[in-house]
Amino acid sequence: MKATISQLEYIIALDTYRHFGKAADNCFITQPTLSMQINKLEDNLGVKIFDRSRQPVVPTELGALILEQARKVVNEAKKMEEIIEDQKLEVSGTLKIGVIPTIAPYLLPLFAKSFMNKYPSIHIQVQELLTEDTLAKIKSEAIDVGIVAGPLNDSSFREIPMYYEKFLGYAHKTDLEPASQPISGKDLENSELWLLNEGHCFREQVLNICQNRNFDNILNYQSGSLEALKRMVDKQGGVTLLPELATMDLSPEDSKKLRTFKKPTPFREISLVMKRDFLKRRIIEALQKEIVDHLPENMKQREENEIQVINWR
Repeated sequence: MKATISQLEYIIALDTYRHFGKAADNCFITQPTLSMQINKLEDNLGVKIFDRSRQPVVPTELGALILEQARKVVNEAKKMEEIIEDQKLEVSGTLKIGVIPTIAPYLLPLFAKSFMNKYPSIHIQVQELLTEDTLAKIKSEAIDVGIVAGPLNDSSFREIPMYYEKFLGYAHKTDLEPASQPISGKDLENSELWLLNEGHCFREQVLNICQNRNFDNILNYQSGSLEALKRMVDKQGGVTLLPELATMDLSPEDSKKLRTFKKPTPFREISLVMKRDFLKRRIIEALQKEIVDHLPENMKQREENEIQVINWR
């Protein structure tokens, strides 16, 4: 019995799309070629992998077991290719990255262009995803790596902490006065607090800074945009919290609305996250270095005793 990697990829595609035409398109072959190769594999195995009498086509009971093993074989074959690619002199390959919304618009512009210019043989695909969606896609290997707030405290992932980012208050001119006086989570009790909607780890971190007090004046804005929360503070009053990178391009006037926290200052830990058996080591090292090299200088040097990392899980 012989089965090629390509044939295994074809049956996986058909199982994924449950349609011969769509599966063929995904494999960049014609539908007759796909059908012929799957028939050939079934003949070699002496079993029917798919029940073609049903629409959409579905695996047989034995076919489902074969497909489960086929996925393992294809994944291991890809890992072998990645080991070979990783040892080549040139850093190359495809890297699929998930980035959470409170990081993406502020971090990506700092390093993305430089990284692509320095490593033209690396093809990057970026998706903006919530943390739990990022982790789920890493587990399913839909993406390779995530840039998220940690620590995750999950042994199924490898975490590489890259930098620590302050939380800062952003207040209307009538709130949290005087501006020169550092604030604490308790100080937010008497202000209208604008938060991101549920599902954002940044929201959970903000609530942890406030020690999960029962606020009657939390204002939920159904958006993943910190920029929208800033505008709500500007127009409607109240307070929101921002990560440090989100404050770098504020106008001089808006910078006056920032409030620092008392020490130990609340920070979030920003990490690269991937599966423990992820093999594109050289690409990850290149990505990590490029990100850290392009951070503002003050974010590269932190006094450990002044940092209070805020968890969200």
